[in-house]
Amino acid sequence: MPVHYFSQDIRFTLKNKPRVTKWLLTVIRSHRKKAGEINFIFSSDEHLFNLNKQYLKHKSYTDIITFEYSTDKELLSDIFISVERVKENAKKFKTTFESELHRVMVHGVLHLLGYKDKKPAEKKKMRTAEEKFLKQLP
Repeated sequence: MPVHYFSQDIRFTLKNKPRVTKWLLTVIRSHRKKAGEINFIFSSDEHLFNLNKQYLKHKSYTDIITFEYSTDKELLSDIFISVERVKENAKKFKTTFESELHRVMVHGVLHLLGYKDKKPAEKKKMRTAEEKFLKQLP
C-alpha cells in the first residue's frame, strides 16, 4: 500500500484507514499521478514547531508540513500533521476533528499535486479543491 500512517511523540490512530487511503488515492489518480510512498506522521504541536524552525526557518506553529521527494513517475512524501493544531482549528472553524483532519490531509496531497497557497488566488484555488475532494470522501 503506497499510503502509510505513523505517530511520533504522541498516541494517535487514524480512524477508517482503508476508507481514507482509498479516497486519497482517488484524489491522486484524478490528477493522473501515481502514489509512490506517502507517509502521514501524526505528532505534537511542539514537534511540528521544531520541524518548521529547523527546516523552513519559520518560528510559528502550523497544522501541516509536507516534505516532498517526488520523481517524474510517482509522488513521494512525508507529511507531518499536528493533531493538537487540528483539534484547535476544528473548534475555531466550528467543525469536527475528523473533518478538519481530512481537510489537512487532502491539503498535503494537493501540495504534492502542484497546488500552492502563498498568494490569495492560490489559496482560493486550494480551498476550492479541498472542498471538492472532501465532498467525495465516501
